[in-house]
Amino acid sequence: MLNKAKQKMLEGRPAVGAEVNLGSTLSVEIIAPLGFDFVIVDNQHGNWADQTSMLAFRNIVLGGSVPMARVRKNDFGLIGRLLDNGSLGVVVPMVNNADEAKEAVYAARYPPLGGRSSGAFGVGIHGPGYDEWAGEEIFLGVQIETAEGAQNAKEIMSVEGIDGCWIGPGDLSRYSGMDLTTQEGRDLHHRTIEEIIAACQEAGKIPGIWTG
Repeated sequence: MLNKAKQKMLEGRPAVGAEVNLGSTLSVEIIAPLGFDFVIVDNQHGNWADQTSMLAFRNIVLGGSVPMARVRKNDFGLIGRLLDNGSLGVVVPMVNNADEAKEAVYAARYPPLGGRSSGAFGVGIHGPGYDEWAGEEIFLGVQIETAEGAQNAKEIMSVEGIDGCWIGPGDLSRYSGMDLTTQEGRDLHHRTIEEIIAACQEAGKIPGIWTG
């Protein structure tokens, strides 16, 4: 596979990535060659625009890593834009149910599985034949990071076209009212994360988690 990070994950091996937030393509040039399996350009919390995101994706490829991105929100235009600019993976925040997961699939996958529009213009750095291999190579992950999302994890993971779940542990505790200053809150947090991972693995999907 061209997407070596996704290949490792599909084989059950851990893939370790770095996240870049500063909006600086120079920072990406420094980080990309350090040996990470992928580098995520964080468009949700980071200071990235369309043009700088595309330049970042190119620098990641040139550095020998796989370019991925976190989109600002679950939006057809925003998801397609990141993929058109050259990202080989998109992580979609705040996905709480199967319908929202289906919206992400519709935005990220070409027909017949989805409704992504043709016209990718920033993907030449990956080589020829993009339309033929994009469906297999692109990683689509949904973030489960609320009490509602955790409750619906099995339904979310059953959606065709979703490759995996990425757990947002900070928002999960906040949106679920877990007090991590107490042992009870930490235990509940740990159990909930384990339940989400189990739902992901039972569906044959790839589990992941943010750390830092």
